[in-house]
Amino acid sequence: MSNLSRRTVDNPHQGWSVAAPSSVFAPVAIPHDSVRRVPASVIGAGFVLYVEDNDDLRELVVELVTVAFHRRCVGVGSYEELVALGEEALRCSVAILDINLGPNRPSGIDAYTWLRDKGYTGRIVFLTGHASNHPLVVEAKRIGGAEIFSKPIDPDRLRSIVEDEGQ
Repeated sequence: MSNLSRRTVDNPHQGWSVAAPSSVFAPVAIPHDSVRRVPASVIGAGFVLYVEDNDDLRELVVELVTVAFHRRCVGVGSYEELVALGEEALRCSVAILDINLGPNRPSGIDAYTWLRDKGYTGRIVFLTGHASNHPLVVEAKRIGGAEIFSKPIDPDRLRSIVEDEGQ
């Protein structure tokens, strides 16, 4: 188990800190000041928005987009976090939404609806780890022009989504 804590998605290679373990069996990450969801350098510029409830997968994709594809990427873990971003979320150039954001939770479909209701006209892509007959996947397919890709997403596919963000 790592005892490193992540401070920012804006500068992925800085801000790591080592925490003193509270016991031999359970090292604890000591959080620093709270992380802003949209880093100041991203506000006002197009960036990739990734909505994913799995913390590890979200961290991995944000890191990949930022480091390998040289694009700003902001990851949020829920519909509620997306809504909390408000108008800032609408400045993204492409929104990548996990279809299922957890049991009894608003879904990626709800996130899609919120974005479109707020006037977002950019590209929206759905990701899913579920079979094509899962009710949320079926619902996402009914959305005109919806793009749906399987998780885990292939890095080349992710690159094409990020690089073709305006289409």
